[in-house]
Amino acid sequence: MSSGIAGQGGAQALDVLVFCVPRESTDDVLAAVFQAGAGSIGDYEHCAFVADGVGQFRPIRDARPVIGQLGNLEHVPEHRVEVVLPRPLRAAVVAALLEAHPYDVPAYHVLETATLDRS
Repeated sequence: MSSGIAGQGGAQALDVLVFCVPRESTDDVLAAVFQAGAGSIGDYEHCAFVADGVGQFRPIRDARPVIGQLGNLEHVPEHRVEVVLPRPLRAAVVAALLEAHPYDVPAYHVLETATLDRS
């Protein structure tokens, strides 16, 4: 599967999706964002960078925590995940992330990358 990245038939605008997820849910969330079109670079698919870390949060007010209890500071072993995606698929990939992620409010951000045309 070719993504159309620069050098593969012209330039395509790319984004990078970065999110944190409990370690035990990483594979399921990655499967969802890959299905939505993320993670392809040239002739490679299912590409991701995954790093270990510890997330922390304190659920308050109307939070519906999957882990922990209201008012308690939690520390959770998590992965920080980065995947590339074609910019036109941004909405679909973020929707897939939100649907598959176990947290009611997952931490994520999307970065726009520069478009390089090597033709």
